[in-house]
Amino acid sequence: MTDSSTEMIHTTPGAVGLDPAVLRDQLFELWNWKDLQTLRLAALQGFSKLSEPLEALLTILEGCPGKQKGRSHTLSQHILMEFQTWIKEHPQVTLSSLSEQQATALQRRALSLLTDTQPSFVDGLINIYQLSSVDPATLQLYIVRLQALHCYKEAAVLSIKLKLQKELNMEEMCIPLILQNRLPLAESFVTGHSHLEQQLVTLLDSWCHSSFSVDEISRQFPRFSLTKQCMSQIQPKILTKHVFRLMEKFNIDQGLCPNALHKRRLDSLRFLMYKRFVEKSMTEENWNDHVQYVVADDLELQIQLVEMLVKYCGLQKASQWSLRYNLPRDRLPCGVWDKQQSLPPHLQQIGACGSAQTEEWILSQSHCQKFYQVPLTKDKVHFVDSLEALQRCRNIVLKEGAIVGVDMEWQPTFGCIITQRVALIQLAVSDQVFLLDLCANGFCQHPDTISFIRALFSERNILKLGYGMSGDLKCLLATWHQLSEEPLQIEGMLDLLNIHQKIQRQKVHRTQNGPKEVLVGEDSAEKGFSLLAQQVLGRPLDKTEQMSNWEKRPLRISQIRYAVADAYCLLDVYSVLSSNPAHFGLPADLRSVSSGRSEKSGDEKQKENQAKQIKQPLGKEECQGAQRVSPPRSESEKSLLCGEKPSEDNPPLPPQQLRVVCDNMLQGLGRYLRCLGVDVVMLENTDDHRVAAKLAQAEGRVILTCGQPFQSLRSQVSEGRCLSLDCSEKARDQAVKVLRHFNVQLTRGDIFSRCQACNCDQYVAVPRNDMVRMLQQKGFLQDQDITDHAQQQEEEKLGDILTSSVTPEIPRYVQCQWAPLSGLDPDTLTFPGGAPVQLHTVPPALLPRIPLFYVCTRCGKVFWEGSHFGRVLSMFQDVLHITDENTDSASAAQQN
Repeated sequence: MTDSSTEMIHTTPGAVGLDPAVLRDQLFELWNWKDLQTLRLAALQGFSKLSEPLEALLTILEGCPGKQKGRSHTLSQHILMEFQTWIKEHPQVTLSSLSEQQATALQRRALSLLTDTQPSFVDGLINIYQLSSVDPATLQLYIVRLQALHCYKEAAVLSIKLKLQKELNMEEMCIPLILQNRLPLAESFVTGHSHLEQQLVTLLDSWCHSSFSVDEISRQFPRFSLTKQCMSQIQPKILTKHVFRLMEKFNIDQGLCPNALHKRRLDSLRFLMYKRFVEKSMTEENWNDHVQYVVADDLELQIQLVEMLVKYCGLQKASQWSLRYNLPRDRLPCGVWDKQQSLPPHLQQIGACGSAQTEEWILSQSHCQKFYQVPLTKDKVHFVDSLEALQRCRNIVLKEGAIVGVDMEWQPTFGCIITQRVALIQLAVSDQVFLLDLCANGFCQHPDTISFIRALFSERNILKLGYGMSGDLKCLLATWHQLSEEPLQIEGMLDLLNIHQKIQRQKVHRTQNGPKEVLVGEDSAEKGFSLLAQQVLGRPLDKTEQMSNWEKRPLRISQIRYAVADAYCLLDVYSVLSSNPAHFGLPADLRSVSSGRSEKSGDEKQKENQAKQIKQPLGKEECQGAQRVSPPRSESEKSLLCGEKPSEDNPPLPPQQLRVVCDNMLQGLGRYLRCLGVDVVMLENTDDHRVAAKLAQAEGRVILTCGQPFQSLRSQVSEGRCLSLDCSEKARDQAVKVLRHFNVQLTRGDIFSRCQACNCDQYVAVPRNDMVRMLQQKGFLQDQDITDHAQQQEEEKLGDILTSSVTPEIPRYVQCQWAPLSGLDPDTLTFPGGAPVQLHTVPPALLPRIPLFYVCTRCGKVFWEGSHFGRVLSMFQDVLHITDENTDSASAAQQN
């Protein structure tokens, strides 16, 4: 077949006025045979034989299959790419060579093809047909038409390409994108247009208001169906995060976003109440400082503070704070006003804690035995708040070969301000600690101070030790904008966080073969650097002053003690680790330890390479191999993940009999399993993990989860009914492990037997003539001439199909259930459950080549034969169960 088509191309040399339809059919045949080299030559030769290349190209593209799908490999995109190559050699082929009327007609046709969001396809058409020069009003009308067809993504992409943002309504363009979880595309739409950026952020902020109702969106977009997934995108907590992120990205004043700011402050107030009165991990003075910062002058927050205090600690403290803010009597909780009147004068104000001068540098023996202590006296701690003190610090710290512990402190803002400025920098050397006071008047922005910071971080012969330095460096750049204008050079830095991650990865091995006293139990309350200190030095850090007001002067002795310990402890930890690295499973050169993320990526690459070279049998060996890459936390988890016996010993199971519930962290896995015929319920982003246990108990499903939720979920179902997967793996690899674990016998007939959108396994088959009628009925098929031409073109080929049963036997979908087309309401085009057929997803140009459509009876999603089946088949070839029967069926399906 390939030879005959090639011969047909070469037997017409010198032909003039080649029919575009003939060339399209030749290229389509070569495309089906995947003969891309011959296709390229045939395309270049064929373009030269066209009498009107620009018009003919549109004719070819209009009849090409798959142009609406946005795939990276479609025939239309290949043809367009080859035409761009050809036109470079034929510069005389331009729109300017045509009459204005002809050029305009071609531009309008090119516009109608721009329902494909593939950048190469869109850019190619825009460049060839000079669509940027089309009248903006005409372009705007086309964008509006795409919107009316619910092609929101395509409308946004095209408007960005044609730079039409200023001509369009921001809300009408962006709100549908946001509700479809495409906020990044909405951001791209407004980026570079300050007034649109501000409109988008203030819109999101308005949705954060407590009185906001989704009914407002329903009234504005009556044709947009607000699904549960849509609703999950407009939760106040999620929106608040986006508002603050975009405020920073677009440099927008916080005053324009009062609702998000109020929501963030209210959440912070609740957090502070928990830390102080439930967890009891915050001192009274620190709590007072933070509450005043968070509440500020917001009357509603002040009232809520008093209400919370009544609940947590009684009327006296609530009355004191109500007096501080002079709250109106009619807004006070019951009993607070009466308590105010009975308070003696000395209790009407909130008392201050003891001053810094009354604190002792050396604490009690019990405290010293419990927490890490700096082996320095108070006189070895130096405040650096002047140029003279800075010079003394410089002379000591910048010595070649020095080892310096570096830490920083800043005022907690609880997310109310995105970028925080450093208030204190601690620099520890072997016998003293320097505290750079960046709050001292005139000291922070002095050129000598900035020069010292540059010299310290850029000197490769000075080893700087830190822990989680990325956050510190971000705050450092926010403190000195000069470090962004002239980037800070960082040399000689060792982040002990990378070392700690390496130690943690070695935990299982060390517990079995090494001294256990190095490790901390699984239920340890310590974390971060304090955990590392306990693992290496035997005692954790005292973190009581971690959340202090670091901008308030003078600092208390307890704050100074904490700041010194955080920096000096880095030196002690490094000293122990470097003196005996093998004891902790570390290489001799600690600087050779890269970040945990990089090592993880390396492991994944190695694993992928091994998988390509060796296909292991379906059994316990492969599952254990995966376990070595990402070890489970316990032996019980290991047995659940890998199975108590090899999976091939389990009875074979068809996909339809496997019923699972996927945690919201495994939605990608859930979509793949549905694609393969498995009955899958997926939690929404806003669902609590415990919902999975309720569904599993009520419907007899297996829970698929990952990470921390596994520990709580496994206890709520019977043994073996909760599986933990590696979140770092690709969804395809996770799906293969699940299939092998349950010994699922996957066949070609199972692929796409279930709707990926709603999990339904019942379809109705809609012949093309019925689809055309429905599209016309609902106004989605406006160009009747094109439709008639398409129907006539395929009439002979499809005569049998158009008159056949509405539930034909399609080999690919043998496992699904078929519903009669008569069950569809002819007037509303909705199914008995109320779901309308999603006609807006059917591109009109698709009709000439698709004889039969498949519609999900639960959600109305429309499917048709395409190349996706082949890709899924290829992805899961190694777990496909092939029999003679389904091989024949698959062969028939491929011929379709």
